[in-house]
Amino acid sequence: MRFPKIFRSLRQLTTHVLAIALGVVLMFSTFQVLPSQAKPAPSVIPGDTSELAVQRQSPTTAAIGSTSFVTAAVNRVGTAVVRIDTERTITRRVDPFSEDPFFRRFFGDGFSQQMPSEQQLRGLGSGFIIDKSGLVLTNAHVVDKADKVTVRLKDGRTFEGKVQGIDEVTDLAVVKINAGNDLPVAPLGSSSNVQVGDWAIAVGNPLGFDNTVTLGIVSTLKRSSAQVGISDKRLDFIQTDAAINPGNSGGPLLNGQGEVIGINTAIRPDAMGIGFAIPIDKAKAIAVQLQRDGKVAHPYLGVQMLTLTPDLAKQNNIDPNSPIQIPEINGVFVMRVVPNSPAASAGIRRGDVILQVDGKAITSAEQLQNFVEDSRLGQVLQVKIQRGNQTQQLSIRTAELQNAS
Repeated sequence: MRFPKIFRSLRQLTTHVLAIALGVVLMFSTFQVLPSQAKPAPSVIPGDTSELAVQRQSPTTAAIGSTSFVTAAVNRVGTAVVRIDTERTITRRVDPFSEDPFFRRFFGDGFSQQMPSEQQLRGLGSGFIIDKSGLVLTNAHVVDKADKVTVRLKDGRTFEGKVQGIDEVTDLAVVKINAGNDLPVAPLGSSSNVQVGDWAIAVGNPLGFDNTVTLGIVSTLKRSSAQVGISDKRLDFIQTDAAINPGNSGGPLLNGQGEVIGINTAIRPDAMGIGFAIPIDKAKAIAVQLQRDGKVAHPYLGVQMLTLTPDLAKQNNIDPNSPIQIPEINGVFVMRVVPNSPAASAGIRRGDVILQVDGKAITSAEQLQNFVEDSRLGQVLQVKIQRGNQTQQLSIRTAELQNAS
């Protein structure tokens, strides 16, 4: 009787062993299938860190790592970035009685007793120190017409600033503070080496938030002030998507090495993520003149102009209500001639098309503006124009632009 029981126990044990063996086989089969669905983890030989080093130098890790290049760049410009507060008092004349029926009844509707009223306007901007003696570079619109300029360093010290020079045409200004001769100086780079896609780091005091840093890239180069919507300036901006807000004006735009490549200047109110900076190479040349002379002399011709293309001229010419027929060519169309200007004295007329200056073909308004800007005061330019079906050669002597507006 004991043998059947032993036999049944052995049979149950054999069944359990077979089940365990089958499970082991299935487990190893699964391990063999997995590598065909996903790449295996890299094997690392003890002491060999070459593979790990490659992984650590991936683009994302290199750009934003534990030792960020942004931190290094901002530390390099350091305490050279300043905050600029301005005060300006304006006087308005108000009429407190003009809307009072009592005074109207006794003195008539023509009665107007004017009383002066003063109002104080406050402004905020940024700047950066370019010389140990206390020269600060900023935007002209930050300090223009200010009665009082206060410069605040990053360490909290404040100094009264004296505006040494303003140039409205390029929107640049130099302010002097007396704070000793050992101030930190921002390292100036070269905007001529900047390329689209380079890192762009904006530093300043937007909306009163001191020492703010934003990161982006250079979106494009040589964006003309006319395209930006600032027709009274003569600038080709660096465009960036680094966040720029009111209060950033005058602050530095840095490259990835912490060098100043531009001066944050303008934003488009109808767009997000688009800001504009004055190239530092332009600012360097203007700053020298402002420090020396307090102003910059800009030559001008005295025309309002528009880039003309054959397609644009054709659209005008097929319009039955067009007051003028325009030659269907490339050039610069003269929309208006400023009275008593060099262009008016030389005989330029509304409707003329400027084709060449000193033998060089002119195909855009920006090109003509840059050509004139680079010329000398009093220089005689040989200008080839087309008037109707005829071409003419005129001589125009440049004069100094007196009013940027």
